[in-house]
Amino acid sequence: MTDAPALLRLAAWLRAGARTAVGMHPRWTGLSTGPGMMAALFLLNLGVDVLLQRLYIEGPASFYWQALAGGWLMLALLPWCAWLVRGSTGSVLTATAPDTARLFTMLQAQNLALSLLVGLVYLAMIHARVEAPARYGALAGWALWSAPPVLAMLPQLMLLWRGGNHEVLPSTTAIMVLIAGQALVMAARPADFWYPVQSGEEVRRFELTQEAIEAQSRRLADQLSALKPQRPGHVDMYVLTFAPYNQDVFKRESGVVAQVMAQRFDAEGRVLQLVNHPETASTLPWATPLNLHRAIARVAQLMDPDEDVLFIHLTSHGAANGEMAARFYPLTVQELTPALLKDWLDEAGVRNRVISVSACYSGSWIKPLSGDSTLVMTAADADHTSYGCGSKSELTFFGQAMYDEQLRNVTLDFEQAHAAARKVILKREQEAGKSDGYSNPQISVGPAIRAPLAALAAAAQPSTAATPSALAQPRAPARVATSGSAR
Repeated sequence: MTDAPALLRLAAWLRAGARTAVGMHPRWTGLSTGPGMMAALFLLNLGVDVLLQRLYIEGPASFYWQALAGGWLMLALLPWCAWLVRGSTGSVLTATAPDTARLFTMLQAQNLALSLLVGLVYLAMIHARVEAPARYGALAGWALWSAPPVLAMLPQLMLLWRGGNHEVLPSTTAIMVLIAGQALVMAARPADFWYPVQSGEEVRRFELTQEAIEAQSRRLADQLSALKPQRPGHVDMYVLTFAPYNQDVFKRESGVVAQVMAQRFDAEGRVLQLVNHPETASTLPWATPLNLHRAIARVAQLMDPDEDVLFIHLTSHGAANGEMAARFYPLTVQELTPALLKDWLDEAGVRNRVISVSACYSGSWIKPLSGDSTLVMTAADADHTSYGCGSKSELTFFGQAMYDEQLRNVTLDFEQAHAAARKVILKREQEAGKSDGYSNPQISVGPAIRAPLAALAAAAQPSTAATPSALAQPRAPARVATSGSAR
């Protein structure tokens, strides 16, 4: 679309869409459409979405191209809604009445204007540090940040009604479809296009060679074979850490958590780290879902399912749809989800589980993984980012408070440690000026997991409480996280 007439037609559609975005009646005279116009508006909508999400993050950010594969629900619903309100049998068109294609094109043009309006509102809220009063709880915060896209639906509904045939059943159906689709998008938001990166962070890569791949296969097998068997009559803890994003803070957190669990819960020889990082590419198994699956299966063979406990710590960036981000270029790594992890644990017959998830929006892992013999801890609830995952952080705020401070030095009780860590994290996030509100770490404790955890704590020697780690000292926050999206 490079010729002037095409650009003028696009500009006409943009003007018409902007009018309807502020509630004005649509004007159809002189507007023509086709595949090229629809494609141009689609690309403009996508570009605006990517640009706005980048502006929501203060400072450097890394582009997450995999997000391009998601978020198509509303686009798929718009032509269906346009078809519904125009009538499937067709109707007599006039100079002021649209056909289905023109109505869909107008909806695209309107969506572009609405995305810009909502995006500007979000930007103002983010930079003004707008928060709901704490006394009204998390629901108030959700309502505050949900209001702009909800209000933006009104012009869409008005356009569908004004551009339709005014048949009650099709129009009502289209409106219900649009509302339901928007509600679903808000409840399970697709992955964001951008993730914060601290200024100066170096993205290092390793060389993926045949030798590296063959050595990796042997390394995983050797380290799985080296895991010690369980001790009959003794509650043993097996530890798996999983850090799939090649960023320093996640590598460090994997090491600290592995060390703390080994020392404090007598798990030496029963610990395996899975890490994606150039510095450990030739010493540790890679953090891929397949390797984690194999590690769970091997540990299950060594454990006594009636008495032993499997502890898994996951640390990475997280998305609101529950996926855990993975990056280890040039190796392609699949994102881990709570459903996959649960399937592997069930398949292996692992009964007693402690699962720790240090990632943004990680509260979405609570419900899928909870059970009578499971303790699940997360660094945030399902609606908020966590904090401290930039290159200047030694550990995430959750990893530092929960493991390097509480479990290392204070208590062997996960529930007590989590409760104390919540208070520490809240204070540090407030001091750091976290813009989208308290991360609100979550915990779910099945009644049957308490007995084996109590036995582990009772068997631990007080002398295993190491001297405070140098990592326990608070550091400046490594990221400024924001919430909200024009999606």
